[in-house]
Amino acid sequence: MSRSQAPAAPAGNRTRKDRTGKRRSADPSAARPRTPDGPPRTAAPHRGGPVERFVRWVGQGGVTTILFGLPMVLCFAYFSWWPIVQSVQLSFQQTNLVDPASWVGLDNFRHVLDDPLLWKAVGNTGLFAVLALVIGFPVPLFLAVLISELRRGGTLFRILAYLPVAIPPVVSVLLWKVFYDPDAGLFNQLLAHVGLGPYPWLQSTDTAMLSIVLEATWAGFGSTVIIYLAALGSVPTELYEAAEIDAAGIWRRVWHITLPSLRGVILIMLLLQIIGTLQIFTEPFVMTDGGPEDSTLTVLMLIYNYAFQNGDFGAATALSVMLALVLGVLSAIYLRATRSWSN
Repeated sequence: MSRSQAPAAPAGNRTRKDRTGKRRSADPSAARPRTPDGPPRTAAPHRGGPVERFVRWVGQGGVTTILFGLPMVLCFAYFSWWPIVQSVQLSFQQTNLVDPASWVGLDNFRHVLDDPLLWKAVGNTGLFAVLALVIGFPVPLFLAVLISELRRGGTLFRILAYLPVAIPPVVSVLLWKVFYDPDAGLFNQLLAHVGLGPYPWLQSTDTAMLSIVLEATWAGFGSTVIIYLAALGSVPTELYEAAEIDAAGIWRRVWHITLPSLRGVILIMLLLQIIGTLQIFTEPFVMTDGGPEDSTLTVLMLIYNYAFQNGDFGAATALSVMLALVLGVLSAIYLRATRSWSN
């Protein structure tokens, strides 16, 4: 048979050679080659040049979005970031906010680091943070789990748990200061019925910091309880139902279901509490004014004393900048260390 008389290949199986000499199907409906790890490869969509992308972005409302968001960004930058920039600048100056400021470089930082009260304040702040974490951190979690397990009265207990947060902080501190009164205070009167006391709660260097921690725990746990309760609402109920079918008690359900499900929230709340306890000010300022014998003097109280008692705003902002840097580094290390645990 001659070459011109050769039978034609079926229409669905016609092939042609590409530039590399390999045969490939000429049928447009033939399957595209698959990648080793996924579906058939397709050509990347044509995105155009920079001008075309810009025109497309404008057509999709990009300019309108910027015009709507720009006022909010400017307000946030002016009221949030600009004071930070000014504080950093002020930390290198000597000023009383009345006379013209003079540039002193690192003298403010040297003055703060040479102050013996700084290390006293750092030690007191660290002690408060440790006591607040040991005493105050488990309390909201325990109350949230307890309220979530209640069959009745859950709403009432939610209101009671959040009630201390609704009281202004200064009012709460003054109220507890009356409770701590060594002569007619509520706590000493209650303890007298069982033959204990009276105790000098705020007048003794041994109990002053612990007394402040108890008040701060009572005043601040309500908001944390609400956050934990909201997180508990996202835990699948099927897990608890399966645990009940397996006759698991409340402690096994909490240990094997509740705590693992709240792990990410717990880590975030722990970080927020660490940052908050290292910035404690209102409680020791109103209750003890740093006493007795500077046993409750904190870093923020020292900043207050620099600025409003000594009139040294340069030293106050220098200590504020150092505290912000420490908190930033501590937060970065914490997030880095707990990255695998939160997933």
